[in-house]
Amino acid sequence: MNKLKFIKKKHSGRDASGSVTVRHQGGEHKRFMRAIDFKRDKLGILGKVVSIEYDPNRTSEIALIQYADGDKRYILRPKGLNLSDVIKSGNDAEVKPGNTLRLNVISIGTFVHNVELTPGMGGQLVRTAGSGAQVMAQEGGFVHLKLPSGEIRKVRGECFATVGALGNMERKNKVIGKAGRKRNMGIRPTVRGVAQSPRSHPHGGGEGRSGIGMTTPKTYTGRKAVGKTRKKKKYSNKYIIQRRKK
Repeated sequence: MNKLKFIKKKHSGRDASGSVTVRHQGGEHKRFMRAIDFKRDKLGILGKVVSIEYDPNRTSEIALIQYADGDKRYILRPKGLNLSDVIKSGNDAEVKPGNTLRLNVISIGTFVHNVELTPGMGGQLVRTAGSGAQVMAQEGGFVHLKLPSGEIRKVRGECFATVGALGNMERKNKVIGKAGRKRNMGIRPTVRGVAQSPRSHPHGGGEGRSGIGMTTPKTYTGRKAVGKTRKKKKYSNKYIIQRRKK
């Protein structure tokens, strides 16, 4: 990776024409983006943890790795990975926190994170603070993973995953404390529809405090806000063994 840090571009929920496409965004604090190595493709090359850092763009902590060939990369920091520890990627790596291996060589019962869904694409699952997926079984060319949501899913055995559960679990106990901190995070206020004028929202208007006043609640654009509004993704259902909602 050429640049490990670069200024995060501010879009404030607007598209190329300047129109707001995502509400309640804008005004965030200027910050750096850290280029995280989700692919972990430095196979067979040892890397040493030279620093552990805070990343304002994600919930989990990150670790800066200095590889033996001189390359430096950021990775997600799992629990148990400390300064001066040595990590490695590849099937010959030891099963310990921070090492990346294919799922079909990781022993059953091990917790993993940064799990690939397509070989070589980079980790897509289990990347938030305090999360970890457990290897439950192996069947044919697939590995059964129990995800943090409780869902049990089949993932191809040749996909890479990093050993260990992510740390910084206590971040969910942090109190925001004031409205200004939310604004620094880039989150603008949300106003209830019934508190707006009828020109701004379908729920608006009326004398005094009034209810929605219609059979079906609407979004601010006038679409239905209840019931099934999305199409099911059928292509991934065949890989789900047990759903998170039983």
